Amino acid sequence: MAKDVPEREQSNLNAPLKSILLIGINFSPELTGIGKYTGEMVDWLVENNFQCNVVTSFPYYPYWQIQKPYKNNFHTRETLKNGRLNIYRCPMYVPAQPSGMKRLIHEFTFFCSALLMVIYLLFKPKKDYIFCVAPPFHIGFLGLIYRFFKGGKILYHIQDLQIEAARELQMLKSDKAFKVLFGMERQILQRVDFVSTISSGMLKKVSKKADKEVLFFPNWVDTNAYCPLYDSAELKKLWGFHEDDKIVLYSGSIGEKQGLDSILSVARHLQSSSFIKFVICGTGPYKEKLMLSAKEQRLSNVHFLPLQEPHLFNNFLNMADVHLVLQKKNASDLVMPSKLTTILAVGGLALITAEPGTNLFEIINDNRMGVVIPSENLQSLEEAILRCCTIDNTAEKMNGRSYAETHLDKNNILTKVMRLIGNHNFKPAQVTERHIEYLELENNI
Repeated sequence: MAKDVPEREQSNLNAPLKSILLIGINFSPELTGIGKYTGEMVDWLVENNFQCNVVTSFPYYPYWQIQKPYKNNFHTRETLKNGRLNIYRCPMYVPAQPSGMKRLIHEFTFFCSALLMVIYLLFKPKKDYIFCVAPPFHIGFLGLIYRFFKGGKILYHIQDLQIEAARELQMLKSDKAFKVLFGMERQILQRVDFVSTISSGMLKKVSKKADKEVLFFPNWVDTNAYCPLYDSAELKKLWGFHEDDKIVLYSGSIGEKQGLDSILSVARHLQSSSFIKFVICGTGPYKEKLMLSAKEQRLSNVHFLPLQEPHLFNNFLNMADVHLVLQKKNASDLVMPSKLTTILAVGGLALITAEPGTNLFEIINDNRMGVVIPSENLQSLEEAILRCCTIDNTAEKMNGRSYAETHLDKNNILTKVMRLIGNHNFKPAQVTERHIEYLELENNI
């Protein structure tokens, strides 16, 4: 027997399909970083009555090599979700050891390859919205090219302030090059219909460059899939540790810019505190060098693990007593660590390096949901780890989980953004009383 469909859902299901063209270098099935969020966003859009077309690369991050069974030879198309999702994958250069110059070549080859696909899509039906996910920042030009011929509204979504980060981290050193890059970015910001970014600190910086309102479009977390588990002792045994060990975890991309040498330095100083175990989980171009350094220093308290499978990840994060979120001093307000949302969702204790006055520093301190210390200060990091492993942090953990439930709900965030960019009558297909109350609150505000 067919089930009755509520009137609100029925009207949404009967509405004509809106179509979206999303252009981004990172996408599913990448498990970390920007690709994770872009993939989850597209899945949500398809579930909520949008026809989606994605121009992207073959999955490579954070390994910096194309992942099987994909091959990086020719353009391909995948049709999924009963025809509602078309993924156009574009070949490009992927450096095994990414440097500043190699990254430029990497992104330029994707731009050229994706341009061919955008030209191909000019001969297909018009898309109502064009989403451009940066970095790379110049991907916005592909959206502008498409709109020039076909129309539509462009949302330029900034996940990282790439040019500022490259300057502060000295990935490029030519003032003339930066002048050109900032000029190119300014052209994009002035010409797109909407600009969005993921944190209030980044929003302030982008607002100074864009002559328009910048939308707050934060990263989210699935608070059902990622939640606190209260038997960490048993979980530690599953990964080969003693139930009384204190696990200090870094999970994410392993590259030089993360400054992970500091973990080894602190681990060396804390070898006498044998109950503290450092776990570095993930992959990246710097991992082998880091493992060799740990071996040369005979650091028996440092353990390296590969990226964990999605179905194990909630258990794995719950195993840890302290979660490290390390940033360079000059990048505190240029990037927002994507791993933080998941840490908060599992009720983890985040130990974060960020400078006073930055958005990240303020949001953690104001909500009392973690520990913030100065960046690139080994003594502060060592003292904070020792303190976090020897005192009760229940209040901070509970505050983090509460913040995730209140502010980082995926359905609420994406519903609000889709309404802000022009689809004012949009309501999510899976409506709950909580969502209705949220939308009514937004209308009142």
